[in-house]
Amino acid sequence: MNRRKLVDAVGNRADRGRSRQFHSIFAIKMNRRKPVGAVGNRADRGRSRQFHQNLRRRGICHRAMPAKRKMQLATATLGAGCFWCVEAVFQQLKGVHEVISGYTGGTTDNPNYQEVCTGTTGHAEVVQLRFDASVITFAELLDVFWQTHNPTTLNQQGADRGTQYRSAIFYHDEAQRRIAEQSKAEMDNADAWDAPIVTEITAAAAFYPAEDYHQNYFLNNPYQPYCQFVIHPKMRKFTKDFKDKLRTDSS
Repeated sequence: MNRRKLVDAVGNRADRGRSRQFHSIFAIKMNRRKPVGAVGNRADRGRSRQFHQNLRRRGICHRAMPAKRKMQLATATLGAGCFWCVEAVFQQLKGVHEVISGYTGGTTDNPNYQEVCTGTTGHAEVVQLRFDASVITFAELLDVFWQTHNPTTLNQQGADRGTQYRSAIFYHDEAQRRIAEQSKAEMDNADAWDAPIVTEITAAAAFYPAEDYHQNYFLNNPYQPYCQFVIHPKMRKFTKDFKDKLRTDSS
């Protein structure tokens, strides 16, 4: 078996020529290709460009991934009676990232539940939402708001009575104010209720989160009597009327 000199040890021009010829034939037989990143001369670079142009013409080139949708986070603050009920509803909506039960619209700082229940602090029980406006708009949130409580009863929702249970929209900017006013007028003109809407529309004020045991109340206490007799029926109607807007995940 003939032995060939290693390329590094080739001693004359004839040997170097035979060595180059041998490796060229060997590379062809083995069908070896240089990786794109290793293209070393103008001819190879031209072939690489031609190769990718052919791929693009055939529609099989690398395509750019679609841009990831950018979230448009916004805040909404709504009062519609007991915040246990309101929280349970809005937690189920697509695009709503956070729901916090709390107090706003009053005259004292850092009120607690017992103080608000006296009706002397001026606060309303509300939920404050963080939502993605590219998924659900403020106007769509108001559609749910109007249809999940009675906005015609002043300072009352069902058996819950007191100024803390008033129907209220606390807007966070001028756009929300205009949307709220327009939405209220449309609902009033639709004669959906036998009495006029008494919902308060006012600028958002200091918001105080309620005590921890009020957060996620329906989720944590589904068998509590109030949840059984008040929230459960509301949720059945809500999920039927707004099934296209319900979350499909457990987050």
